[in-house]
Amino acid sequence: MLRFLTAGESHGEGLVAIVEGLPAGLRIVEGDVNAELLRRQGGYGRGARMTKIERDRVRILSGVRKGRTLGSPIALLLLNKDWENWREKMATAPGAAPRAETLPRPGHGDLAGALKYGEEDIRNILERASARETAARVAVGAVCRRFLAELGVDMISHVVRIGAAAAKPAPAARLLAGRARVERSPVRCLDKAAERAMMAAIDAATAARDTVGGVVEAVAVGVPVGLGSHVHWDRKLDARLAGAIHSIPAIKGVEIGLGFASAALPGSRVHDEIHYRPRERRFFRRTNNAGGLEAGITNGEPLVVRAAMKPLSTLRRPLRSIDIRDKKRGLAIRERSDVCAVPAAGVVVEAMVAIVLADAVLEKFGGDSLAEVLRNLRAFQKSLAER
Repeated sequence: MLRFLTAGESHGEGLVAIVEGLPAGLRIVEGDVNAELLRRQGGYGRGARMTKIERDRVRILSGVRKGRTLGSPIALLLLNKDWENWREKMATAPGAAPRAETLPRPGHGDLAGALKYGEEDIRNILERASARETAARVAVGAVCRRFLAELGVDMISHVVRIGAAAAKPAPAARLLAGRARVERSPVRCLDKAAERAMMAAIDAATAARDTVGGVVEAVAVGVPVGLGSHVHWDRKLDARLAGAIHSIPAIKGVEIGLGFASAALPGSRVHDEIHYRPRERRFFRRTNNAGGLEAGITNGEPLVVRAAMKPLSTLRRPLRSIDIRDKKRGLAIRERSDVCAVPAAGVVVEAMVAIVLADAVLEKFGGDSLAEVLRNLRAFQKSLAER
């Protein structure tokens, strides 16, 4: 079983992640993780912290020796450069309490968290509820991506909508062929015309001192058949993916394959007909409306997952709120924030998909070493070809 934990506050000294369950013998270096962290920091519409202050770099503290995993827990550390500006406010040692923040932001976890934990200073909630925590998840996801790559799994994400601006659908093969274009795009979009419209939507939100959301799509190809299971609700891979992606801050919807669009179509236009290639000894589909999953099990087609991100809740023109102490009306607090973080959300979604897939791979083909996992996978693939 693969599991991970993260710790740390948005403006604390740093973020920590511990990953347990990856096999021994996997090649991983800090540069592999840093490349993914850099992707998360980019994107049109990001605020000053991501573009001018933070330069996320990981330190691998344990679980790796000479560039190879040991099979023991892997500890990852990301220091927050902005900690220097918050050292007094966020100190862990006892001391004089700074001015309390008491005007919660609509749409954020400020009020619900303060009520749940009995806090009068909503900073005690917002620091951990912040999307800054996703940097640690991306670090974990980078390690899992390296593991999946050894099994022949490739992944990519792109932005399909920002505000009302939407990109044309792109099949997995075209996305992979256009990977360089996606990564160069300020909004991580393959469609050039849509890219311009998306940037215009962000500019309009910036001018209005508002925020804008959107939709991202993550695609994984080369995913082995048979991951997940139909036998119980919590073993279905689509349920595990949806839970993992919904746990990302500001994500309000998840769909696989056609998703919600399938509700408006007849079954004859939704379900993917099954074909067989005798020479390759494998089944295949000419369409992939199921998004690579049937009955909670991967079917060998590309895994296609989309996530809807709401507009960010920290506005430069704050919404009305109520002070949690004196119940007087006021304007919600302002924190330094982005106008749009949809391009970065795609990278975080990729990370969570990688984590879920790595866990499912280990469940199906698990072993104590990478070599053992690969032997188990190849034996299973050989058995499929012989059926």
